[in-house]
Amino acid sequence: MRKALTLLAVLAAGPALATGLEIDIAGEGANGTVTVDLFEDVAPNHVARITELAEAGAYDDVVFHRVIDRFMAQTGDVQFGKLGGDMRLAGRGGSDLPDLAAEFSDLSFERGVIGMARSTDPDSANSQFFIMFAPVPGLNGQYTVVGEVTDGMDVVDAIKRGVRGQNGAVMGQPDRMVAVRVID
Repeated sequence: MRKALTLLAVLAAGPALATGLEIDIAGEGANGTVTVDLFEDVAPNHVARITELAEAGAYDDVVFHRVIDRFMAQTGDVQFGKLGGDMRLAGRGGSDLPDLAAEFSDLSFERGVIGMARSTDPDSANSQFFIMFAPVPGLNGQYTVVGEVTDGMDVVDAIKRGVRGQNGAVMGQPDRMVAVRVID
């Protein structure tokens, strides 16, 4: 009886509101707002992490530290990726929260899809994520898909491409996420 009442309460509440992000991007390349739909039904733990960090302002002023033409733009290093920080370390950090277990799905890494970055350990995603410029089927089932860009892909396309110098530092002034807001 208790389980039946719980199920009825859940059904009566209706569908959960969709969670998303608005990301203001600025720099030498991109300037504008990107709207993202987060897939809480596909990767609930990863979406919870991204929204927690966004609500805390942790993603504000974090640079795009790895941007590869015809592949993806990576950001989200809240430990070492803040604008004005030591860019030699950008991309090597995460947050002070524990790493997440992989939430792989059958969704494909197409243009505009957002995935969680990780090390060689599938269960090492933390705060970093990447936005796809183009389809890359080799990532399918290997990385956690967390959402997709629903508006502002032209802004993503304009993110300044960059290379790392011999010491691993991001060269020049990378574009950054000025502000990241959670939206319903």
